[in-house]
Amino acid sequence: MKRTLQTIVAAAALVAAGHAAAQITFYEGEGYRGRAMTADKEVWNFDRTGMNDKTSSIVVDRGRWEVCEHARFEGRCVILRRGSYPSLRDIGMNNTISSVRPVMRDRPGFEQPQPVAEVPDYQWRRRPNERVYEVPVTSVRAVVGTPTQRCWVERQQVPVAAPRNDPNVGGAVVGALIGGVLGHQVGRGGGRDAATAAGVIGGAVVGSNVGNSNNGTAYADRDVQRCQTVTNATPEYWDVTYNYRGVEHRIQMTAPPGATIIVNERGEPRQ
Repeated sequence: MKRTLQTIVAAAALVAAGHAAAQITFYEGEGYRGRAMTADKEVWNFDRTGMNDKTSSIVVDRGRWEVCEHARFEGRCVILRRGSYPSLRDIGMNNTISSVRPVMRDRPGFEQPQPVAEVPDYQWRRRPNERVYEVPVTSVRAVVGTPTQRCWVERQQVPVAAPRNDPNVGGAVVGALIGGVLGHQVGRGGGRDAATAAGVIGGAVVGSNVGNSNNGTAYADRDVQRCQTVTNATPEYWDVTYNYRGVEHRIQMTAPPGATIIVNERGEPRQ
């Protein structure tokens, strides 16, 4: 009996330690914006938190959590593990969460969505109960990437040098055949044979000259590589300068800011 009691106490302590180590933060807006609420233990009803059915993004700092669309962990529930969930629309839980509790082991049949980032990527997110201020942006500079080279291969006719003094055998043969046929048609009787011979000789000469009429240059199909320098028109980031309490700060943003930016008491940007 004593050993059984010790086992129960140890298990309870382990569960309590696991719950204490777990932490999840709920945000009213997508992308970790707006009001925030952090939980490190189960909350069976969000009514008193002001966040009931008002969660659009979540960050799980530690542990795994079961979030449900109704109070008392009823309705549709999913299990979220450590990571960032910038939009709950992707998992069909946007503005529906009413209760949450940590989980210590897998529960068969429960949905477990993949986080966008397994390591929370919320450096600029607003912390719960953090006071923020709106300060003016003094300058914005769009920074584009370096030009890149785009290359491809296409089939083209290219000049191929040939010896100038070599007889054009192919052209001479074709010319002789054509000349012979024409001579045979023109001549009559004994004159026909003479005309055929003359046609063969003349056709061979003409065919040879035609083959060499390009100053000894022929053309052949070849694979040719073409390259083009491409300028990146889309900025890679925006270099933003803002002033907070007389001190100039600079940050890099993935999107252009407005006329102002939100910062905390230390002048750190917040989304």
